[in-house]
Amino acid sequence: MASNGSIRSRHANGNLPEKAIGKPVSGKNDVAVTKTGDTSSTATTLNLLICVGGIYASFLTWGVLQERITTTNYGTDAKREVFKYPVVMNTVQSTFAALLGYVYILLTRKSANDLPILPSKGILWPLSLVAVTSAMSSPFGYASLQHVDYITFILAKSCKLLPVMFLHVTLYRKKYPFYKYAVVALVTLGVAIFTLHQSGGSKKKKGGESNSLYGLMLLGINLLFDGLTNSTQDDIYARFRPYTGQQMMCALNIMSTFLTSSFLLLSPFIVQSGYGSYLGVDPKGAGELQDALSFIQRHPAVGWDILGFAACGALGQVFIFMTLSIFGSLLLVTVTVTRKMLTMIISVVWFGHSLTGMQWLGVGLVFGGIGIEAELSKREKKAKEAAKRKA
Repeated sequence: MASNGSIRSRHANGNLPEKAIGKPVSGKNDVAVTKTGDTSSTATTLNLLICVGGIYASFLTWGVLQERITTTNYGTDAKREVFKYPVVMNTVQSTFAALLGYVYILLTRKSANDLPILPSKGILWPLSLVAVTSAMSSPFGYASLQHVDYITFILAKSCKLLPVMFLHVTLYRKKYPFYKYAVVALVTLGVAIFTLHQSGGSKKKKGGESNSLYGLMLLGINLLFDGLTNSTQDDIYARFRPYTGQQMMCALNIMSTFLTSSFLLLSPFIVQSGYGSYLGVDPKGAGELQDALSFIQRHPAVGWDILGFAACGALGQVFIFMTLSIFGSLLLVTVTVTRKMLTMIISVVWFGHSLTGMQWLGVGLVFGGIGIEAELSKREKKAKEAAKRKA
C-alpha cells in the first residue's frame, strides 16, 4: 500500500474487512485504490491504452451523431425543422448510462451484496454535489458564448487542467510533487497554443463580439463546476474505498436522470406559476419534453440517432469512469483536453492535411509534458518499491 493512504485493518489476503467497505478512510491520492489496495496491478500501460482508445472511439462517434442530430434539417427548405432539445437528449443518455452501469456492476460483482450503488449514507452528499455540478456546468458554458468571443472560450476550455489541480490543492488539501505542476503547465500551454493557431473555420464559430465581465463570470463558473466535478470524484474514490468506477457511473447517472426528468416534467408548471423567470426557466423550453416527442413522431429517423447517441455516450462513460478510478482525474482531463488535438493529428496523417509551425510547437509541448510525467512517475514508483524492500 502506498504511503499516502495506508489502511491498517486488512485480512491476510489484502482485502478490506466487510465492515470497512464503503466507509470513509483517511488518505487522499490521485489514483483510486482498488478493492485489493493494489494500484500497480491496474494502472498498467495496457489499461491506459484501453481507456484512452475507448474514450476516443466512443466520443468521436458520439460527436458525429450529436452534430447530425442538432444540424440536420428534417423538414423542408421552406420550413426547417431541426432537433434542438438538449435536456431530452441528456436525459436519454443518462438513462442509458445508468442501465449500462448497473449491468456493468452485475457482471463484475462476486456476490449479491458486492458493489452496492450507495455503500453508505456519507457518500450521498459528495455524489449529489458531483451530479449537480456536472449537470450545471454545460449550461453556463453555452451561456458564456453569448458574451465572450470564441477565442476566449476555447482558450479557457484548453486550460481545464488548472482549475482541477487548483481545487485538488485548495479544497481537498492534496499535495503534488513539483514535476506534476510543471507537466500541467506544459500540457495547458501546448493545448492553448495548438487551439489558438488552429487553421480553418473554428475561429469563425459564433460567439460574442467582445468579452464582457458577465460573460467571463459565466465562463469562470463553468470552469469552477468542471473542476469541482473532477476533484470531488477523486476525493470520493480516495475516501470511500473501495468504491469503483461502475458504482459511481450508475449512481451519478441515476441522480442525473432524476434531476433532468424532474425539470422536464415540472418546468411547464413552474412557468405557469409565474416563478419561472426567477428560477431562470425559459418559457420557450418549458414544453421541451412534449415538443421533442412530437418531433420524433413526425421524424422517426431522429429517434434512432438519439438512441445511438445515448448508447455511444453511455459506453464512453464506462471508459471515463474506468480511467477515473484507475488513474485519477488529472490524467482523465489530460485525455479529454487533448482529444481534439489528437484527432486533428490523425487527420493530418490520414488525409495529408498540414499544421502550422505554432501548432507543431503545441504538439511538442503536450507530448513532451506527458513523456516527462511518464518517465518521472516510473522513477518515483521504482524508488518507492526499493524503499519498501529495504523496510
